[in-house]
Amino acid sequence: MKIHKAHNQDCQMLAHMNHQLIRDEGHRNPMNQAQLSRRMKKWLKGEYKAYLFTERDMNIGYCLFRKEKGFIYIRHFYIERVHRKHGLGHRAFNKMRKEVWEKTPVLRMDVLVDNKIGLNFWKALGFQDYSLTMERNN
Repeated sequence: MKIHKAHNQDCQMLAHMNHQLIRDEGHRNPMNQAQLSRRMKKWLKGEYKAYLFTERDMNIGYCLFRKEKGFIYIRHFYIERVHRKHGLGHRAFNKMRKEVWEKTPVLRMDVLVDNKIGLNFWKALGFQDYSLTMERNN
């Protein structure tokens, strides 16, 4: 597996994967792919960085993150559905940890509570509960 930094020309592909991520995790985000692409371009021009994961010259996923004071905030981490359950997510995460985030001791992210597959994946990688965001419809 290889990882490489994504650039502006990758935003359409990243938006497509982001759209799938939104569906897979059960997020309420209603944005379409064009809107997601524009948002991704804005993020990459700002404080976010994205890395693409490739296996046998095929893009199989990505990670979007930003550096905060004292930690990395992982906004998106996605592996294409057909490539899941083969250890590629673990490999991609470990490559990011060793090659991109090696100098940052703390990694954080948000996981939707109904995303049981995502929760299990992150817990298997050593993540622990840190906080809980609650909401109520008014």
